Amino acid sequence: MKVVKHSGVIVDFDESKLRKSLSKSGANAEVVNTIMRQIKQVIYDGIPTKQIYKIAFGLLKKESNSLAAQYNLRDALLLLGPAGFYFEKYIARVFESEGYTTQTNLVLNGKCVSHEIDVVIKKDNQIAMVECKFHGSKEVNSDVKVPMYILSRFNDLKDRTHIIYTQKDTISDCWIVTNNHFTSDALTFGNCSGLNLLSWDYPKNDNLSTKIDNRNLYPITCLTTISRLEKDKLLAINILLVADLIKEAECLDRIGLSTNRIKNVLKEATTLCKYFQS
Repeated sequence: MKVVKHSGVIVDFDESKLRKSLSKSGANAEVVNTIMRQIKQVIYDGIPTKQIYKIAFGLLKKESNSLAAQYNLRDALLLLGPAGFYFEKYIARVFESEGYTTQTNLVLNGKCVSHEIDVVIKKDNQIAMVECKFHGSKEVNSDVKVPMYILSRFNDLKDRTHIIYTQKDTISDCWIVTNNHFTSDALTFGNCSGLNLLSWDYPKNDNLSTKIDNRNLYPITCLTTISRLEKDKLLAINILLVADLIKEAECLDRIGLSTNRIKNVLKEATTLCKYFQS
């Protein structure tokens, strides 16, 4: 059976890939098998992969809101746009979870021109700049022009002193982070140039996806029991993570949720975080 990917490319239906994504949501083998049977009954030759995802998401949501929330994770990152402002703040939180101190949206003077830096991180007296390449669609990847451009900015900044944490700080390293993928040329050039690259699936064992699961860094945009407008309201008051929501549950009352809805949202949030702590 053929399916149509987001890019329009036609490929064979990969049952194992779908099973893997369902299992990654936290669904047990029985649930995965049940959902696979239901999906195979309704899919057809030439079905868009987006439609398969929609069906799987709906079936998972019937089983458990928290399973659907985890399955929805990559799409949830797309909701940290449209311009990527919240994505930059989110990536700062990712680095903070690894012991870095961070600052966002700084303007630093290079040798030639000034540069607006998305995130600056510091650990063990080493300071690095982080450039966030947010894409609002799964179909867009970061190509080789991205690391080439960011390398030129890094080179303009690295040999100068800056006022960041002290009066005489230097930037010794550079990261590029994207919510999607890097093309093969971008990876080759970035690694050859000494840049640190982080994407949804790169590096293989410590990528953005695994960092989120390993450190409970689920964005509030993955929750299924609150609307897009309510998510935007939470982001506006700096509630970025599901873990933040659990710690500051009173914020749900502040944005106008009823007592019953607050209970449902917190149930989904705590179930999601508890599963991936176990």
